[in-house]
Amino acid sequence: MHMLRWCAEVVWLFPRLTPAGRTGQVQAWARTLLTRLDVELKIVGTPPRAGPLLLVANHISWVDILALHATCLCRFVAKADVKRWPLIGTLATGAGTLYVQRESRRDAMRIVHDMEQALREGSILAVFPEGTTGDGDSVLPFHANLIQAAISADAPVQAVAIQFVDATSGRSSRAVSYTGDESLVRSIWRTLAAQPLCAVVSFGSVQCADGRDRRTLAQELRSEIVAMRQA
Repeated sequence: MHMLRWCAEVVWLFPRLTPAGRTGQVQAWARTLLTRLDVELKIVGTPPRAGPLLLVANHISWVDILALHATCLCRFVAKADVKRWPLIGTLATGAGTLYVQRESRRDAMRIVHDMEQALREGSILAVFPEGTTGDGDSVLPFHANLIQAAISADAPVQAVAIQFVDATSGRSSRAVSYTGDESLVRSIWRTLAAQPLCAVVSFGSVQCADGRDRRTLAQELRSEIVAMRQA
């Protein structure tokens, strides 16, 4: 019901809101949905308040997006398939998501250009350079292509480490995982059926490329995320 209400707001309310008003609504909606999923939010470090900035995070689940939206006002880059998903596509589009055809090299170049333009306009963008979801226990290698947008726009970047733990014991939990051939419905159901969870979102330091190429910067951001998750 919460998701249906949000879809209605995207269709009927958003056209009358300013961009700032829309992002505020997205943040409030994400926080409410986390509460309904019984997922506590713990923030470590300092979330960004204003752009331009590129957030670079590890990826475990669809819940990552809710957790990041709940902590700061940002826009995501997602595969084009998401736009066609029932309900989810409407919600993602309403939140200002940028879409990319991952299998198309030409479209990959386009999205980097669009990201660069958005950063120059002062946006906070968020990307998952692993390109897919991991098991939550480790961080997959990073693809550096999207990070080029920050270098081209001379915009700073910030590493973000995401973890999900049992809210009572503090132990790592795979309840929200969404990997392999698992359906989104099954992942949502398992999340709803789990014991109370806590999403730990850790923010690293804001930094500029300072002459580093995208591959070097991607590797160093990944190392920072691994270190924050082990702290």
